[in-house]
Amino acid sequence: MAQPLGKVYRIPRHFNWPLVAGGFALLALVMMMGRWGAVEAESSALLDLARWLRGEASLPLVTAPVAYRLGLPALASVLPGELHHVFATLNWLFVTATALLATATVRRLGFGTQRALAAGLLVILSLPTVWYAPAVVAEPASICMRMLFVFGVLNGRPGLALAAALAGTAIREEDILLLAWLAASGQVSRVRMGAALGAAMGWIVGLHLWMAHGAADTVPALAAAGINASAGWDRLLSLGACAGFVLPLALAGLRDAPARIRSLRSLLVLMLLPGMQAALSGHADGRIVWDLTPFLLPFAVALGMPREVMHVPEVRQLRIARRA
Repeated sequence: MAQPLGKVYRIPRHFNWPLVAGGFALLALVMMMGRWGAVEAESSALLDLARWLRGEASLPLVTAPVAYRLGLPALASVLPGELHHVFATLNWLFVTATALLATATVRRLGFGTQRALAAGLLVILSLPTVWYAPAVVAEPASICMRMLFVFGVLNGRPGLALAAALAGTAIREEDILLLAWLAASGQVSRVRMGAALGAAMGWIVGLHLWMAHGAADTVPALAAAGINASAGWDRLLSLGACAGFVLPLALAGLRDAPARIRSLRSLLVLMLLPGMQAALSGHADGRIVWDLTPFLLPFAVALGMPREVMHVPEVRQLRIARRA
């Protein structure tokens, strides 16, 4: 017979969230300070979108994929300050929130305080946090929404996961795949799921029609920049460095993963598709692995966990004969 191990899913009662949040925020700030406000290939387009939303410039000539990433520039445009610093500050907040969500997710699963804190530290103590997060990019906000999605799925809150997927789609168009996975899982009613998919697809199509006039001018320039950048060894080194820690831990942890997180394996495979498409188009760098971090973390911290059930030999009951 099988008996559950109670300690595997025991949630610690005492947890100093203010101390953990402050520590994560300070550590993330230290990690990001060296490249605060840096730029990447798509940074100029994101800055132009924010300036246009502020009324400081005309509608920029942008196309896919930047045209579908209006959420973060819209948020940056309503905040005061120089835009490079605004984007970096927002990314710092999103990185901190992602680490807290990772800790909360693992803690709610009952994996223990040490594994919960390790999940948050894996978010912050990584190459993407040092190199990409301080720059003008949209990935930190998208990854935060993906982590919130994982939190909702693993804790039986599909409504929260649905909201996170919608917000993620407004930030980056690839996150519509989260809605597709949620629809296939059957966790949300068809009416709500249809409304969410319709809103997400309407958002992407509307932005495409709104900004499609800039496609002829920007596609060659962006494509050329991507090809030239991908030819360098720096992107290959970035890919290897970002994959060199959390990915091996997650792959090794697949064997020890409890049943309640194994549903993430199909989600992980699905969310790998945008990264594969980017690699085929010559835009492969460490952000491919960074995008998968929310789905890898539960498996990474599950490495070495005890099994959910303990098999013990059956013992036959001793029958006592009645006295005559």
